Amino acid sequence: MTAQEKTARAKRLVVKIGSATLTTSESSIDYGFLDDLAAQLAQVRQAGWEPIVVTSAAIACGLEALGIAKRPEDMPSLQAAASVGQSALSTAYAQAFAPYDMLTSVVLLTRRDTADRSAYLHARDTLNRLLELGVVPIVNENDTVSVEQIRFGDNDTLAALVACLIDADLMVILSDIDGLYTANPQIDPAATLIPQVDRVSRDILAAAGGAVSGVGSGGMITKIKAARVLMAAGIPMVICQGRTPEAIVDVAAGKSVGTLFTAPERPHEITPKKLWIALGDAVHGTVVVDEGARAALVERGKSLLSVGVRAVKGDFDYDDVIDVADETGHVFARGKAAATSDLIALAVGKTREEVAANRLLSILADKPIIHRDELVVFE
Repeated sequence: MTAQEKTARAKRLVVKIGSATLTTSESSIDYGFLDDLAAQLAQVRQAGWEPIVVTSAAIACGLEALGIAKRPEDMPSLQAAASVGQSALSTAYAQAFAPYDMLTSVVLLTRRDTADRSAYLHARDTLNRLLELGVVPIVNENDTVSVEQIRFGDNDTLAALVACLIDADLMVILSDIDGLYTANPQIDPAATLIPQVDRVSRDILAAAGGAVSGVGSGGMITKIKAARVLMAAGIPMVICQGRTPEAIVDVAAGKSVGTLFTAPERPHEITPKKLWIALGDAVHGTVVVDEGARAALVERGKSLLSVGVRAVKGDFDYDDVIDVADETGHVFARGKAAATSDLIALAVGKTREEVAANRLLSILADKPIIHRDELVVFE
């Protein structure tokens, strides 16, 4: 979508709601919260936004309906609860939004749907058409059929994917914490709120720490990783306390609420294909590169060559999505592998001339490990 086309259409807002925000302390649906959510989204629609909701809590709602007090550990029980809960959750959204003449729909996704490029594009087209028809899509992971290999694992990643799919103008994560703090505020009383983040540095990732809620499957670190991709895509993101009065309305109006992750102009082109690589599939491994390779990728927009690789982690095949980390372990890019992990590992430590002289490795002498067109740089 061109800048002119984006300016011509309504602004798009993705609102992600965590399980801890959407449910009561007894893990049942908080209908009062849903009523308030609908009222706020009605206001932002009046202000020219097209909202889309990424929700959690299907399993929690199913357990409530089934009268199961303790969350099961076996997958069939969890998926059965999700099946029951998704129905209850969808009905609750529809009833809350109906007084404002807002029609909702249900969109259930798994990584299998987004790992395939064609399915990814079909999902994008469906969401775009729903918004054109004035519908408020309610998106959730399809926990009924998801297994570990195809799960997003957290709806922060799913929400970022949806934001990229529809080329959103803003994403808001409604959480049970006010935003990103310098440390975990439940442990460190000296922790202070960080109102704005312009770059996801090592310090920011360290500040994210672990999960602060026992209800959801994500944590602050998953939110920061989602923000990192959105910033690369040019989409600002806000993390805020979901029960703050008028939080969505205020964020949409540009007021300071929670932590804002800005989206400065990027030095490299971020295409839809690159966004699919960044979020559409699970990461299968990591290549660790030296400082020279890092500079070439970040500052000069180059492809990654084998001579810059210092280590290979994990087993991956040709065309798998892999992370790129520096020698401190900091992940700064992600891309599609143009060779297998075994082949790349054999080339580690060798010069270009040595690679070219080796009949097994010669293909890597001039061929990139990751081509620039299939690489997303987060910095």
